[in-house]
Amino acid sequence: MPLPPPVLDHVVIDVRDRLDAAAEIFASLGFRLTPRGRHTLGSANHLAVFATDYLELLGSGGDGAIRPELQSFPIGLNGLVFKTADADAVYRHASAAGLPIQPVQSFSRPVEIDGCHYDARFRTARLDQDRIAIGRVYFCEHLTPELVWRAPWQAHPNGARQISRVAIATPDPRRTAALFAALFGAGALHEADGICTLQAGPARVELTPPDRLRAEFGEAAAAASGRATYLAALELQVAAIAHTAEALRTVPGISTEPGRVIVPAAAACNTTLIFTV
Repeated sequence: MPLPPPVLDHVVIDVRDRLDAAAEIFASLGFRLTPRGRHTLGSANHLAVFATDYLELLGSGGDGAIRPELQSFPIGLNGLVFKTADADAVYRHASAAGLPIQPVQSFSRPVEIDGCHYDARFRTARLDQDRIAIGRVYFCEHLTPELVWRAPWQAHPNGARQISRVAIATPDPRRTAALFAALFGAGALHEADGICTLQAGPARVELTPPDRLRAEFGEAAAAASGRATYLAALELQVAAIAHTAEALRTVPGISTEPGRVIVPAAAACNTTLIFTV
């Protein structure tokens, strides 16, 4: 039996040793970021938390050391993470399906709320990034979701409310989609006009030929950095496009189109950002 229908948990933008600069960039783009968190794994992060998902800026913990599994990735959108209520069940299913799944990993990071200290705790089931085309795809079991989704962190000056689209550039969408079919069942995928789509809760994950993304975004497209398949763009739903356009009007290279605003990858850590209603 396949896993339950997919729901996006979060996406990860790797920034390596530039976490301070990345936090400044995303704050200037109108995201309200959480205070810096430090994982027991050795990395550090800031989150932009939305209604049911979030964007994570992930970098070194301050000593310059990069987690080994992050060293092979360039700066940019490199992590696609689904929700799970049982990381062990994901491991068992993926193992039975012959997928390259790694042992379940447990970790935490301290969180301070109203002067009190807590530990946000997680369990993850990660596919072997060296054996799948996309890169880092994994499942996150939140043991303390109340320490992540908090109302004060969900109000963003740019109006962002929810991730609505994650675009993955791949020269062979159908072949790349086979991973998701093995996880969630072939019925979870829809193919039309050369694009394979996986609906993951409110968000859709699109597997698209790179030339299609370059045609859509032009100079705003993310750099492939030598990769054939890579996470390229992130679309976010906003409350009012006019408000978002005004909040972002000074961003270099910004493009305002009917119904959407595009921030070029060069202005957002090699991640094209699209804001839509």
